[in-house]
Amino acid sequence: MRLHTERLLLRPFTEDDLGALHSWDTDPEVVRYLRTGIADLATSEEQLTRRIANTALPRQEGERIHFAVQLASEAVGTRPIGEVNLDLVSTEHSYGEIGYVFDPDHNGKGYATEAARELLRFGFDELGLHRITARCYPENHASTAVMRRLGMREEAHYVANEWLKGEWADEGVWAILEREWRGRCG
Repeated sequence: MRLHTERLLLRPFTEDDLGALHSWDTDPEVVRYLRTGIADLATSEEQLTRRIANTALPRQEGERIHFAVQLASEAVGTRPIGEVNLDLVSTEHSYGEIGYVFDPDHNGKGYATEAARELLRFGFDELGLHRITARCYPENHASTAVMRRLGMREEAHYVANEWLKGEWADEGVWAILEREWRGRCG
């Protein structure tokens, strides 16, 4: 499955994407806001295997779909500049959650917003979701800016709710409903 935007191609991960994934997994600027720490090559290989396996539409709770994000102007299979994912959190409540990670060399160009916007469209149009959330650490200002540009609203700010990398961390929960999405895009 592939998704397209004006500038981006969201495609399944392949074995050839290990270099890109491992570069993000070992970049302190990227890992700073992730729950994981710096990864060794074996860990990146395991993560890539999971991403390759998660290419089907999520139909059951807990299933996730991953997309490698590359520039549409590049040849198919070119090194990705980031990744996005959508988890099916609840089938009963028609609720999903998105996430994204991008190579810092491509920050500030709107790619994360563009890719996440396409993932919201996919979640609402293709999966028929009612609600999609995203989570991040409030000090991750770039990520909160993406969520604002997507029309998401901050629904919660949990104070010191998670032990992360040796200290208590806050967490922000952002959300958008399908009707809000339609109101913005219709």
